[in-house]
Amino acid sequence: MTSSSSSSSQWKESPNASTSDETLAKSLSIWPLDAYNVDLLNEVRHKEYDNPTPLEIYDLVVIGAGAGGLVSSRQAARRGAKSCMISSELAGGDCLNAGCVPSKALLRCAKLIREAKKVVANTPNNNEYGISFRISNNNYSEPIITDHHQLEVNVDFPKIMERMRKLRAQIAPIDGHSRGDSLGTQTFQGKGVFTSPSTIEVVEHGKKLGDESNPKLNFRKAVIATGGRPIVPDNIPGLNEAPYTTNLSLFNLQQLPKRMVILGAGVVALEMAQAFASFGTEVTVLQRSRLLSKGDDEAAMVIQSTLQDEGVKFLSGVSVHEVTTISQATDDNLPLMSVSLSCAEHTESISLDCECLLLALGRTANVESLGLESAGVDFHHSKGILVNDFSQSVSNPNVYAVGDCVADVFRLTHMSGEMAKVVVQNALFKGQWRLSSLVVPAVMYTDPEYATIGKINVDENDNVVSPIENKEELDFYKAELQHNDRAILDSSDKTSFVKICCKKGTGTIVGCTIVSTRAGEMINEVSLAMKHNIGLEGVGRNIHSYPTLGEAVMGCGIQFINSRWETMN
Repeated sequence: MTSSSSSSSQWKESPNASTSDETLAKSLSIWPLDAYNVDLLNEVRHKEYDNPTPLEIYDLVVIGAGAGGLVSSRQAARRGAKSCMISSELAGGDCLNAGCVPSKALLRCAKLIREAKKVVANTPNNNEYGISFRISNNNYSEPIITDHHQLEVNVDFPKIMERMRKLRAQIAPIDGHSRGDSLGTQTFQGKGVFTSPSTIEVVEHGKKLGDESNPKLNFRKAVIATGGRPIVPDNIPGLNEAPYTTNLSLFNLQQLPKRMVILGAGVVALEMAQAFASFGTEVTVLQRSRLLSKGDDEAAMVIQSTLQDEGVKFLSGVSVHEVTTISQATDDNLPLMSVSLSCAEHTESISLDCECLLLALGRTANVESLGLESAGVDFHHSKGILVNDFSQSVSNPNVYAVGDCVADVFRLTHMSGEMAKVVVQNALFKGQWRLSSLVVPAVMYTDPEYATIGKINVDENDNVVSPIENKEELDFYKAELQHNDRAILDSSDKTSFVKICCKKGTGTIVGCTIVSTRAGEMINEVSLAMKHNIGLEGVGRNIHSYPTLGEAVMGCGIQFINSRWETMN
């Protein structure tokens, strides 16, 4: 039996929505309640929902409906297993609703705005691209302006956000409940809580744990895929009372903030710093040490320099003393806050006023109130579920975990999806797929993009552990894109590079850093080589299309080959 919802349970647009529906939508961090968000919610969080009748026992029960939960429950069903997924809030998780999808929609608009500003800045006397602006009417045309200083790029922020909501709703059906039904997996709405090592209770919305009407699920194997949430510091006076923003609420903005202060200097911080600076916001990034603190030093310098050129301000060595709320948001105005801090750039404490205070300090695992103690599942309160190399709980062999709720793995959507495939194979088909065998690319979608590759670390007992500092001697091969013909022709990537590191004296690739407008596409060739033990010589001997930025990857391989050339005396 599958789930169903009647027409009376559909979400409605404001002002036709009830006050309680609007309150619920806001609590789910989906706002405004326009046509696009209504379409989204009707796919990923039914307003009223009749949970299916539980089967006697499931081969696989999944708690969580983000990338990891969707892939594990659906792939299990497609391979013949009796599976179900428990969705507590929004199917699709952060990626669809408050992460990858909406952020990339904003980044596309931001890049187009920067390109338009380049044309405007060079119009009409110094325009190397051959673009001018005219008003056309049949056969009559004349220049829009005589003084190019009069020409400006106008940014319609509400339209940018509307486009984001439209595209997010367009993508949503693939993550929706109906899609799961069609693939043969049941979807329950509610909070999944372990009541024993082999049972889970679905606490339906508005009910309490132990309610007799809550569905009770028996399982052979279970997967925890509850994801994570933004870290909110508890040691900054005034912060918890302030109307701060995280990625969960950022994409509900309908007015462009005049000033934005970003606490943090990682991926979310830098992507949104560049985007909002392009929209016209005065952006200040507060960093405790440096950008990308665990990443490549040279890459961090290139990214920071680029963003500074685009108007983003950076303060380093920051210690935030207090956040003061000057005024709360109204229907017509954004809130106003003041951030008191000390930093390396100023000898005395300073205060920064802002309409948007974005917290981008990383993520913490969602492991609370899941009944993990009842299930005998060991976990760390912030890092997450402790698993072995097979993505299996170290303390309950019938429970697995995937994604951001797992300790010491990369918190990436594609990592969650790949872990889900590992779990289905290992839990249901006696597989021995290992997390340590995965080669994991990661990309920050600033312009230029920043891409790296990593691997999962395990100890002598095959348990996943924190990354270990690589103390091996390495050889580095670097190709700068300023000499790449495609970059020259595109007038791009003047400071970009590809850097590949190998074990000392060999062509065995152990890592890669790429800074480029297409780094996210270029890194996949290196991850494929690492996965299948293709050395750097093999990469260098692979023919690349000309002219492409990807030739820079080949360039590193050619350096390796040339260093070992035989020469004639």
